[in-house]
Amino acid sequence: MTEDTSLTLSAQDCLVALMIAVSASDEDIRTTELIKIQTAVNILPIFSEYDTDRISTVSQMVFDLFEQEEGLDALFGLIKGALPDRLNETAYALACDVAAADGKLEEAELRLLEEIRYELELDRLHAAAIERGARARHVT
Repeated sequence: MTEDTSLTLSAQDCLVALMIAVSASDEDIRTTELIKIQTAVNILPIFSEYDTDRISTVSQMVFDLFEQEEGLDALFGLIKGALPDRLNETAYALACDVAAADGKLEEAELRLLEEIRYELELDRLHAAAIERGARARHVT
């Protein structure tokens, strides 16, 4: 696979990339977060035609970008170029679910969620509702 091919993202790749990014943001990828990502890919209709083998490719791309100084900006550039606006709230909901999966939100995760809200131009009220739903689903 050439470098250009690996950076051509589908809408589903964008969703996976954001979930991986949230999980990796605190430099501690937890099993509960990985299970949340795998479960989302396995059961949600948006992923019905998705090649699950792409998860490892997309994950490696995110990890590689996170090692670069402007990697987060590059990631958002790729995502904004490939993710249809109609999936922005879906992307944020999935990111929130991954962040909440382990029962605690680290500062790095909160900062990344704030950046995702900004980059995807989500209405603050809609974002708050999505966050509240994630909190409600993951309460212990």
